Amino acid sequence: MTPLVRWARNHPLALDALVALGVLIAMVAGSFVDPHGPDGAYVWGTRTPDGLSLLLMVLGAIALIFRRRAPMYVLGATSAVSIVELVTGEPRAPVVMSAVIALFTVAARTDRPTTWRVGLATMAVLTGIAMFVGPLPWYAQENLGIFAWTGMASAAGDAVRSRRAFVQAIRERADRAERTREEEARRRVAEERLRIARDLHDVVAHHIALVNVQAGVAAHVMDKRPDQAKEALGHVREASRSALNELRATVGLLRQSGDPEAPTEPAPGLDRLDDLVATFRHAGLPVDVARTESAPALPAAVDLAAFRVVQEALTNVRKHAGPDAKAEVSVVRVGRDVEVSILDNGPGAEPQVPDGLDENGGHGLLGMRERVTALGGTLTAGPRYGGGFRVHAILPVDARTTTPGDATP
Repeated sequence: MTPLVRWARNHPLALDALVALGVLIAMVAGSFVDPHGPDGAYVWGTRTPDGLSLLLMVLGAIALIFRRRAPMYVLGATSAVSIVELVTGEPRAPVVMSAVIALFTVAARTDRPTTWRVGLATMAVLTGIAMFVGPLPWYAQENLGIFAWTGMASAAGDAVRSRRAFVQAIRERADRAERTREEEARRRVAEERLRIARDLHDVVAHHIALVNVQAGVAAHVMDKRPDQAKEALGHVREASRSALNELRATVGLLRQSGDPEAPTEPAPGLDRLDDLVATFRHAGLPVDVARTESAPALPAAVDLAAFRVVQEALTNVRKHAGPDAKAEVSVVRVGRDVEVSILDNGPGAEPQVPDGLDENGGHGLLGMRERVTALGGTLTAGPRYGGGFRVHAILPVDARTTTPGDATP
């Protein structure tokens, strides 16, 4: 049936012509049947239609060819030829069958209010004329048949229209769900790319800055103090090893889930703050840390964001604040928030911003701000009064991470 259905959809006018031919054959065949045979039985061949009835049946069938292009006009034309047959036909031919098909088309291709109005009007006009103007008694079964068939045509057409609307609504809902799924997938991919880019920037900027500083120290004291140069090169080796390990962990997120070499080490957090500060101290940056040792554990996302903020801020201090700069790091819990502050006593200038980046900072400050904002927090960065630079982040802590019995999260 699939080729036939495809052909019917591609050739609607030809399909309507076939339907009109079938209706014409049915009307002509019905005009030879006498419903008033012996004992009320239908008798074939006892009567023949006259010339006018044949002409009216042909006109009604021709009108049905255009029922989809102009359903209202076709209904008017078929109703007109049906009225002429109802008034003049004796014996009466079933010309009204064309009007029934046209009424079905109107009901199937319009809205429900129009179906009710047009259906009731057509039913009333055809049935009324057949009962009170035609040659048959008003109670004749042919008149009651007109009432029944016009009513069923309206109901059937309305049912077909409702089913088409229901199927169309299901298809639109499915298409909308598919588009929503695709948009959600694209959004998640974009967020994951941004997160990986932030992690790569944090890792590379921090460790490469340390490698650069220690390599400079080693080159400066190589001839006069080889023991200090050896120590600096050891720090270079440690920093490069840490950079490679974190890069391997970050890139491992892009591997297949079944890759046996995918890293399983957890993301860094404030529990590694001392190790982080130690790397900067080895690079010649004095760092003081103030934090609450007995603070409850933070959610993984908040813990990682706080660690990355400290890492990036100290990296900027080492790169931009000058050789004599000092830094202070503070991590405290204030109510439902974690506040992270990084201060330095450098000249107070912001990091240099390449063309095309956010006016509030380069990749580092922009990445910190995006990371904190993604968790619903705020980050401010700017020169301090009297010199130096200050980075201050407020990260909200989810209340579900509190331990039982704590008064505050």
